[in-house]
Amino acid sequence: MRIKIKIRCKQCGERFTLRGKKERGRIETGFKQCLCDNRDQFEIEEDGGTSWVQLN
Repeated sequence: MRIKIKIRCKQCGERFTLRGKKERGRIETGFKQCLCDNRDQFEIEEDGGTSWVQLN
């Protein structure tokens, strides 16, 4: 299933809107890092605002 994902960098505040694939509860977008080189501190929202995933 293809879904829309909103990603916000916790370091610089940059926002990204991507489309990803959701399979078995896991979302894959291919997103690797922010423009500020941050690789793991993000807030990720599935479009619709119902579920938030927070990465350290």
